[in-house]
Amino acid sequence: MKEALQHPIFNIIREIAGEQQKQVFVIGGFVRDLILQRPSKDADIVVLGDGIELAHEVKKRYEEKCDFSFFKNYGTAQLKTQDWIFEFVGARKESYSLESRNPQVLPGTLDDDQKRRDFTINALALSLHPDNFGELNDPFGGVDDIQNSIIKTPLDPDITFSDDPLRMMRAVRFATQLDFTIEEKTFQALAANAHRLDIISMERISDELNKIILSKTPSIGFKILFDTMLLHRFFLEMVALQGVETINGLSHKDNFYHTLQVLDQISELTEDLWLRWAAILHDIAKPITKRFEPEGFTFHGHEDKGARMVKQIFKKLKLPLNEKMEFVAKIVLLHLRPKALAESPQITDSGFRRLIVDAGEEVDSLFTLCYADITSKNKTKVETFRKNLYEVRERMREVEERDNLRYWQPPITGLDIMETFNIKPGREVGVIKDAIREAILEGQIDNNREAAIVFMIEKAKEIGLAPIAE
Repeated sequence: MKEALQHPIFNIIREIAGEQQKQVFVIGGFVRDLILQRPSKDADIVVLGDGIELAHEVKKRYEEKCDFSFFKNYGTAQLKTQDWIFEFVGARKESYSLESRNPQVLPGTLDDDQKRRDFTINALALSLHPDNFGELNDPFGGVDDIQNSIIKTPLDPDITFSDDPLRMMRAVRFATQLDFTIEEKTFQALAANAHRLDIISMERISDELNKIILSKTPSIGFKILFDTMLLHRFFLEMVALQGVETINGLSHKDNFYHTLQVLDQISELTEDLWLRWAAILHDIAKPITKRFEPEGFTFHGHEDKGARMVKQIFKKLKLPLNEKMEFVAKIVLLHLRPKALAESPQITDSGFRRLIVDAGEEVDSLFTLCYADITSKNKTKVETFRKNLYEVRERMREVEERDNLRYWQPPITGLDIMETFNIKPGREVGVIKDAIREAILEGQIDNNREAAIVFMIEKAKEIGLAPIAE
């Protein structure tokens, strides 16, 4: 392990530990990632004593540029170099009450500090004292659990999760990120303590959820969340997707597992968190739009209803109510449109123009979701659908370039209309604007200002308006 501790700050800590006879350790995720051979530049330093005092001394001796901050109330300090983060804290022990995840903290030993860790794989410590520099302390078999791809708690999981219920979300997150299995007793404790998640702020839950969504195979985490009923505590709209109904021998697919397949497939194509959220929510309104008709189950209007549900879901989950939310809602609203074009026996340029204008800058993101939304078990069918979608996208590019529709903006604004006819904002302005837009999309006039002005004057005549005299 010594060869991994090459950053100058580790050597400075080693010097100080020897001079002052302090027991100092790097502990937690940094050590775990060393064993997993994952890159890590975020090190937690634990000292038997005052963490802030040690951090100040390290800062004094470190000759390179760095940012330094400390938080006296929490007994922690942080030192940031160009690409590393070192967190300093004194070893401690914790006790919890049932009503809060905020512990009572007291100074402790290394053993106390390791016992308070969430999982065995995060309780590993490397000594930074010169007498045993790089020596591994592994009281709970964390190395074996890493080698066996196991997530389990150092102590009784019921106590661990009840004390700090956010650890349940972290268990799912680590299992997803590392593709580890949650040990059976620990898994059972997740289900038994799921109700304890209610005392955790939604911001903290969503932060862990987003890390799950950003992992290589997010479905791993969502299946665990569903099976332990953790998902039921904060995301019932997604839970409602699960299940298959059969009437008169006709069934629909399980939209929960379909959504997870789409999420995994889109994760192979993009690391964009918000496009992955669009995959999660693209069918979110199917349970409330489901109807049984003679030909089978239908979900008419689920894209429109789903788009309108995005804001309430983001608000509840404390996700950003800004352009990210609007992006997700837009993709959800439009997600059926490319497929409809691909399945149409006769596609007109008008159909292409409308989708280009409606999708705007998000058109490539929209098609990425559409590619991921093909989940048939028939490989030939999947290849055919994707080929058709590809052809639609290529034809759209041709129309987009020919008709000058990239980043389309109306050639005539509402202000232009009001000034031309000396009218105030009102119905007439909207009528003329809509008519110009339709004329361009239908190919009746060219997409330029000159053609639009001629059309605007003709259309205005129909509703009794004439341009003011020059």
